[in-house]
Amino acid sequence: MEGPTEDSLCGKWRNGCRLDRDRLKDIFSCRLLKTIAMGQVLSLLICGTAGSCQYLADAGVETPMLQSFLNYALLLLTYTPTLCIHRGDANILKILRTKWWKYLVMGLADVEANYMVVKAYQFTTLTSIQLLDCFVIPVLMVLSWIFLKTRYRPLHFVAVMVCLLGVGAMVGADIVAGRDQGSTNDVVLGDGLVLLSSVLYAVSNLCQEHTVKNLSRVEFLGMMGLFGTLISGAQLAALEINAVKAIKWDLYIFILFAVYALCMYALYSFMPVVVRLTSATAVNLSLLTADLFSLFCGLFLFSYKFSVLYIVSFIIITVGFIMFNAVPTLSAVPDGADPQVADAVSDPAADRLLAAGGDTQRTRSVVMFTTL
Repeated sequence: MEGPTEDSLCGKWRNGCRLDRDRLKDIFSCRLLKTIAMGQVLSLLICGTAGSCQYLADAGVETPMLQSFLNYALLLLTYTPTLCIHRGDANILKILRTKWWKYLVMGLADVEANYMVVKAYQFTTLTSIQLLDCFVIPVLMVLSWIFLKTRYRPLHFVAVMVCLLGVGAMVGADIVAGRDQGSTNDVVLGDGLVLLSSVLYAVSNLCQEHTVKNLSRVEFLGMMGLFGTLISGAQLAALEINAVKAIKWDLYIFILFAVYALCMYALYSFMPVVVRLTSATAVNLSLLTADLFSLFCGLFLFSYKFSVLYIVSFIIITVGFIMFNAVPTLSAVPDGADPQVADAVSDPAADRLLAAGGDTQRTRSVVMFTTL
């Protein structure tokens, strides 16, 4: 009697192990691993911009609008001409006639968000900025719920809380290491600038997700380059002319500006690919590790003190990011768009990256209609 019973138990155990392996394969799919890798590439690019900004500040150069203008100008030169040669609805003249105000709002939100978060360093501390900057995630989730009809599951909210716990560990490590840098000239103003920049970033990211999933990555970048250049150029002329004239140009300063502009250009070019693969909320969760990469670089470049809490923070944020992407969200198809033919303009480079994993789209669509 014991023989059949043991065989039955062994069979159940093997079936259970097989099911566990299948569940792990579903969770740790090629798509998820690719998403994690892409998110960390974005974090490294942000680390490059942060490092070059730090060196520029050490050299006495504080021109955030000039730095943003260079990035938008590169987008304008590389992506906007592509829209000029397309026909039909993808042509730049048709886009400007029908949707100019939407891209104006998007460009204004993006330019001012970049400017405000840099200005906040003059009034408040690094700790406040790191904590309050996370406000972009709940704001983006609310906006996605309202405008994109995205429906989150309980696990998604738990995952966000886990990621924010990781940010708390990172801030704690900063305090222990004595890295509470920044100013305390006007903490209320500085904190307000950070919160406002988070709201504007959320608006920009929402527009980005809507555009790249329902129109095209090229249209988003081309119009961002056009309106971003116009807005940042006007603001540069109004606010930073004297600061630009005071720059003592040499090869070192030129290289720092070039590194910043190229990193930002790569970030803006690559981020829509990751947003299209996942969502703007998921991308912002992955970007929480950017501060950690900057800290790791600072250990060698700026003699920062190391803390084990930095490693703990990185692990916690990564776990939260995996949890968020392990379960698909329910999202609507705006304006009756066909999810199979969402792009109005082909983007072969992005399509190759998206198809590299070989598995199907994890995000499910429901038939809803909304206008952005």
